Amino acid sequence: MRRFGAYVRGLDPKLPRSVWTMEAGGLANAFGNGVAYPFTVIYLHNVRGFSLGIAGLVLATNAMVGLGAGPLAGIVVDRIGGRVTLAASLVLMAIGFGAFPWVTEPWHAFVASAVAGIGNGGFWPSQSTLLAGLTPQARRHAAFALQRVTRNLGIGLGGITGGLIATTSDAGSFTVLYMIDAATFIAFAAVLSLVPEPDLPAVADGARRGRYLDVLRHRVFLGFVGLNVLFVAAGYAQLELLPVFAKNEAGVTEKAIGLIFFANTLVIVLAQLPVSKLLEGRRRMRSLAAMTVLWAAAWIGVLASGALLETAAAATAFALAVGECFQGPTQGALVADLAPPHLRGRYMALSTLSWELGFIVGPAAGGFILDAEPLALWPLAAMVCVVAGAGALALERGLPRELRLTPA
Repeated sequence: MRRFGAYVRGLDPKLPRSVWTMEAGGLANAFGNGVAYPFTVIYLHNVRGFSLGIAGLVLATNAMVGLGAGPLAGIVVDRIGGRVTLAASLVLMAIGFGAFPWVTEPWHAFVASAVAGIGNGGFWPSQSTLLAGLTPQARRHAAFALQRVTRNLGIGLGGITGGLIATTSDAGSFTVLYMIDAATFIAFAAVLSLVPEPDLPAVADGARRGRYLDVLRHRVFLGFVGLNVLFVAAGYAQLELLPVFAKNEAGVTEKAIGLIFFANTLVIVLAQLPVSKLLEGRRRMRSLAAMTVLWAAAWIGVLASGALLETAAAATAFALAVGECFQGPTQGALVADLAPPHLRGRYMALSTLSWELGFIVGPAAGGFILDAEPLALWPLAAMVCVVAGAGALALERGLPRELRLTPA
């Protein structure tokens, strides 16, 4: 018992109180996202009577507007700081998603989604910059790991809660969902009043603050961002296509699929901090390469599963969750370490862009492949994972020596 107690105490990420305060707000916000977002297409199609095509375009509007707003948000973050930008982003998302109960025409939904998309574009660059600024460099990996825990825990609990509330026979139940979501955005913004704004980096008189051109000259960072597009497209994004494959190829029930995804979330919540502790003092690029090997093995397992697809889907969700735990302490912290302090907002904006691109390219390409030949998708995804892992190992030579290891 003493050893177990010592192990549990050793999992303490040793973060400043301001980070814990911020993550408490993030947990509440993630809960609201989990309550409402998974049911948006159902609301637009089954309750408001929009076609599935229109409903899909409404969601795409949020993503595309966010894609355009992200780089602009990076500039704002570098000029006025992450806390103010994050608070403004949260208010915009509260307005956008809070307007959904009053949507009666498609254009209403597009406007609401666009407003939320502007906020969404500023959310991740500002939150990541603020988190990096509040945390000593040696503990940033733990801070980003904790962020992954709170986000997954909130979304998982929110999804369960939203499923208990929503019913298509009662439009008012969806009003409750979106009001909860809007309230959690405002709650997170309120919590930020308890979080200090890190000092903005001083700039000498007459010197320029920096431009995106300076970021684009950083070849190692661009290589890392490019690899992240592959990680997301071949890993996370293909998990979105696994349910329809499992349903159509092996008759896996919706209930089983829901349990599989809940298990994915649970593994991340339970394993993220222990994995973060395990990675301390180890090479960051090797950690990412190990992640891609896990993912490639998972996709090959889906291909080879045959009639046992439900079991393979569960194993795949588990492997992807463990792989995500390898990336959590690595990706965001390394971006923060590579970025000069006065350009951190721009670096975080381009890092966010890599996630967005991965989630655009992955499902789009995977959907066409799945439609043409369902069994071809998984070996191709595995191949891309392996290539991305090899790229991570090759990129290590370009990293400054002091950044190659996760701080211990």
